[in-house]
Amino acid sequence: MQYEVTIGIPVYNVEKYIRRAMDSALAQTFHNIEFLVCDDGSLDRSISIVEEYQRTHPRGKDIRIVHQPQNMGLGNARNRIIEETRTQYLYHLDADDAIAPQTIELLFNAAYKYNADIVYGSYKRITEYGEEKKEEDFRYPSMLFLKENEFASWVYRKYDGIQAMTWNFLIDVNIYRKNDLHHQPVNFWEDFTFTIDLPVYITKAVLLPNVTYYYYCREGSLSNYQKRSQISKEEIKKTINAISVVKNRSEYVKGKPYFSSRMCKVMMTCFFMAKHIIDNNYIIQPAFSKEEIQNLMSSPISFFEVLSSKKYWLKNVYLYLLGILPPSLSVWLIKHFY
Repeated sequence: MQYEVTIGIPVYNVEKYIRRAMDSALAQTFHNIEFLVCDDGSLDRSISIVEEYQRTHPRGKDIRIVHQPQNMGLGNARNRIIEETRTQYLYHLDADDAIAPQTIELLFNAAYKYNADIVYGSYKRITEYGEEKKEEDFRYPSMLFLKENEFASWVYRKYDGIQAMTWNFLIDVNIYRKNDLHHQPVNFWEDFTFTIDLPVYITKAVLLPNVTYYYYCREGSLSNYQKRSQISKEEIKKTINAISVVKNRSEYVKGKPYFSSRMCKVMMTCFFMAKHIIDNNYIIQPAFSKEEIQNLMSSPISFFEVLSSKKYWLKNVYLYLLGILPPSLSVWLIKHFY
């Protein structure tokens, strides 16, 4: 069968949730889909459950499983899915989330109509911690971008201009391949370090107000540090290293109309990471020093380039100074002033 869309699902020890994800994926009203499951070295029954769907579900023949040689992390699992995809369009679904029945149909029809590089749907965040449950919609306006730099300029206009997650957009997989785009090998913020520069490579984009994805934020999820009594310093350092990769790509976008806006977004990410470390240093093992926290705020561009910022001039100057002031003062400012 000639498929038109791939739904990529990275799987690692999610036997409690994988049926919800698979049921929602297999219930799609769009028919020409390959369901590509990447087994990232699961130690529980997750893959056995997927194999059960292969044998018993009417769309079981459309499920393909690829296996990592060992647990290599979510970022590498997503990279494997990109490598293995055989269709023009790819959609990422996390194994502990779910999608609406018409998700692929809505996104594909918009991609086909406008020959779009990428189509975003809106999503619902469902927070579950014990007995606590909260639902919140995150809806985009209905928007269409067809000109070079138009989409990136819109995204970078503010810190939360677009979702920082890989899931819930349908993308032409050639955007990944021709630009050699890869996820960093980290478990936390691996999506952000990937998606922050994705708009640079997009010309035609569509935003839809339809809620197409259900994001479950649960206790123990890789997506959050909340509700944890201890955090490994090495875990955070891997994320810091991934953010450094994003910093070092700043040269690529110099001269673009959104350069100063992108720099502000990147450095604000560093700021929020530094603030998170300061606020939670008492449970980080071992703790970060003030010098290490301040080093996170080092800028990849010169002070002259910061002064030349066309947008967010004052904020960019403040963020730059945090990287060169004495560490004690820098940490104090991060903690008390934003």
